[in-house]
Amino acid sequence: MFFAPDLGGYFIEDNNFFPADPLKTPPHIAPVWYFTPFYAVLRAVPPMFGSQFPGVIAMGIAVVIIFFLPWLDRAPAKSIRYRGPIYKIALALFVISFVGLGYLGMLPVTPLYTLLFPDSDIGYFGFFFLMPWYSKIDKCKPVPERVTG
Repeated sequence: MFFAPDLGGYFIEDNNFFPADPLKTPPHIAPVWYFTPFYAVLRAVPPMFGSQFPGVIAMGIAVVIIFFLPWLDRAPAKSIRYRGPIYKIALALFVISFVGLGYLGMLPVTPLYTLLFPDSDIGYFGFFFLMPWYSKIDKCKPVPERVTG
């Protein structure tokens, strides 16, 4: 019996413990767990004109948009402790959609999962693209003097 310390395939891929066979492709190829949300974004965008390029663009935007967070956030308080309820709800929805994308990225493509991809994508991208508006109108607690210095 072959035992592999793969932890269910979530941290170390199970396929790394089997000998390579160039004549046999695994039934479902999935990335490592920390890339699965972005892989799900790639699969959520339908191909156009036989090309997967729009999905590649969406996946690139999903990664690059994280670097624009300091400019997208318009709230006076940057700590979640002083944030209002709108931001906290938006953050909770973002976490749910991100975890959902990660789970969907590990599963094989089926019609049911294909219907769930756009909902998770909307939650992911909506958090970032709507941030300038909901962070501006959200009521923040006053930041203490010891923090503002």
